[in-house]
Amino acid sequence: MQTGMHTDTERCVRAVQSKDARFDGWFFTAVLTTRIYCRPSCPVVPPKPANMTFYPSAAACQQAGFRACKRCRPDTSPGSPEWNLRADLTARAMRLIADGVVDREGVPGLAARLGYSTRQIERQLLAELGAGPLALARAQRAQTARLLIETTPLPMADIAFAAGFASIRTFNDTVREVYALSPSELRTRAPRNRLARTTPGILSLRLPFRAPLNPDNLFGHLAATAVPGVEEWLPHSLKGVGGTPIGAYRRTLRLPYGHGIVSLTPHPDHIACRLTLGDPRDLTVAISRCRRLLDLDADPVAVDDQLRADPLLAPLVDKAPGRRVPRTVDEAEFAVRAVLGQQVSTAAARTHAARLVTAHGDPVDDPEGGLTHLFPSIEALAAVDPETLAMPRTRRATFTTLVAHLADGSLNLGVESDWAETRARLLALPGFGPWTADVIAMRALGDPDAFLPTDLGIRRAAGELGLPSTPAALTARAAAWRPWRAYAVQYLWATDDHPINFLPV
Repeated sequence: MQTGMHTDTERCVRAVQSKDARFDGWFFTAVLTTRIYCRPSCPVVPPKPANMTFYPSAAACQQAGFRACKRCRPDTSPGSPEWNLRADLTARAMRLIADGVVDREGVPGLAARLGYSTRQIERQLLAELGAGPLALARAQRAQTARLLIETTPLPMADIAFAAGFASIRTFNDTVREVYALSPSELRTRAPRNRLARTTPGILSLRLPFRAPLNPDNLFGHLAATAVPGVEEWLPHSLKGVGGTPIGAYRRTLRLPYGHGIVSLTPHPDHIACRLTLGDPRDLTVAISRCRRLLDLDADPVAVDDQLRADPLLAPLVDKAPGRRVPRTVDEAEFAVRAVLGQQVSTAAARTHAARLVTAHGDPVDDPEGGLTHLFPSIEALAAVDPETLAMPRTRRATFTTLVAHLADGSLNLGVESDWAETRARLLALPGFGPWTADVIAMRALGDPDAFLPTDLGIRRAAGELGLPSTPAALTARAAAWRPWRAYAVQYLWATDDHPINFLPV
């Protein structure tokens, strides 16, 4: 079992007294005199250290009888970066809870996905986070409910249903217990202009992150590799990070209860997110997947500090700190696209994927842009005649083998997958070399330490910087960058003038 930062009282007190926003989401401060819990950066005068106690999760604070602060809104903090860094049972469970599995399948479903008993899961989460899976899911439902109450005109009954509550009474009791306000009082206290700006059927949200965030490679990569019909970059004149007029990355989403369309735009202190959902119950999972796509729960200060220790990487980090790893909203989709992109250009990979989308994707309506389809489901791809695929025979075999293993469940690429085990399974498939397995580990599985020493762009950048350029020697040098080698890849790629490295306008 790992020991969280909340056990280091002296460090936590220093973070609270300095109002250090870098630690928001790492731990929560509960004030014994007021029975309120806050984020470390709460703007109010810090309480006396003797009146502070610290918890690893908002759910643990709520279980101990503390209410959320109305000033700093601790439940809206970025998520703990530990769940992205770690691959152990607790981290995998937290990723599944964020993906709404407890709400949809209950604790038995969570345990089944992880391969443990419900008792083992509950004991592990309670020991490390101070709350079991039901309490953690309840805290997430409360946060989703408040988001909908404050930013949409939806009736309260619809909000209770969308947030995952079993009844209106449970919804009312939970909101009142967590926030010390009724749902209607929460709506009354919300800024008056929020609801007025809401377009019917569209939810407008602000996704927080830890600064700094460099959007160039993040949105540049997504835009440059966008599959027509499923993704697009929509130019407009909003002011983004640094005041530069930018557009929005948009894409379709295949979700548990239906489908959705999301539009994401970077701003200096948040990502603007506009969601259209076929079923409001998909809100929590849609937000979770967008946060994973943009790597918003990362700790950029920790990442950059370690990479900056290498004198050859330091200039790249200092020039544009806060690079994130562009990830995915659908792990299976990304794996399929990685195979389609083997040994071809970005443009050719997009063309191959677009043909699949047109022939086998589910059509969607998009009044606000040019999106036309969901990416084909694995079931639809499993039925594709390989002879209709315009690619070399060996890659066709790789494609059909991957899809068959995903379809029968023998290969799992979900958020709960074990990174090392899944990488080994990928390498055992015909046509899967280290590059394909590692790029899937990096962008689909979310392994922050995935590395691409055989990538031509990485080897070229290494040579220009004076780093070893052979895969074995570069891997040996990169040992000092662990566990953040996936972020080093982003900085090395950024030395090239490829479109993936530039924010479109």
